Amino acid sequence: MEKQKSNAVRFIDAYNKIDYALRVQHNFKRSLSFSDMIRKAVVQNHIVRKYEDDLIDFGRLRNAIVHKSNDKFLIAEPHTDVTEKIEKIARLITTPPKVIETDCVHDVFTISYDVPVQSAIEIMAQTSYSNIPVFKDGVLIGVANGQKIIDAFGKFLLNGGDDTEFLQHKKIEEIVSQPTNTQYFAVASIDVTIEDVMNMFFTNRKLLCIILTKNGKMGETPVGIITSSDFMELNKIIENY
Repeated sequence: MEKQKSNAVRFIDAYNKIDYALRVQHNFKRSLSFSDMIRKAVVQNHIVRKYEDDLIDFGRLRNAIVHKSNDKFLIAEPHTDVTEKIEKIARLITTPPKVIETDCVHDVFTISYDVPVQSAIEIMAQTSYSNIPVFKDGVLIGVANGQKIIDAFGKFLLNGGDDTEFLQHKKIEEIVSQPTNTQYFAVASIDVTIEDVMNMFFTNRKLLCIILTKNGKMGETPVGIITSSDFMELNKIIENY
């Protein structure tokens, strides 16, 4: 029968996994201290950002558990709650869950670039989708967003435009192809992790949705969509992982 590991051994195992994984993932030098590595990783890794204070504390605790630099000579035993928490963080960092495996990925409804704005609005009302990818010749050119359409409509009217001209004759391509529209959506592969998705929303506060395709290419058929409203649910999944 295999001997059960002590909390100290489990703690050090998890600590070493975190240390190794972050150095590999973010190309940190071995000479960089654990605490400095954590502070640098905060801007690149959502899990580290979420558990930054815990990880800094765990770095200090590791130094209190081991004798000098010898991980085999342990002189203290951490509490079980502490051990389980660092093991959880280690799992999130080393084997992060994929977003495609969650209920946060929604079905995708797409429209063609030459659809009149009014038709796009009607489709949004019928489907209850506020973000609809727009394709032209099989390539994603943007995302029709309800609020962005309203904003464009309002500016059009303020400049003396006719509502019929905007709704019935303006194509949705004219709205989604604006240069600023590209910052409101992103494309990722079906292998993207929850950590990656949350980091994308964190680093781009204007991001409305992430469209999933097989390889994360603009010319591929979308297989799912994640919106900014899913952020809280994704965070709950991480909490319970």
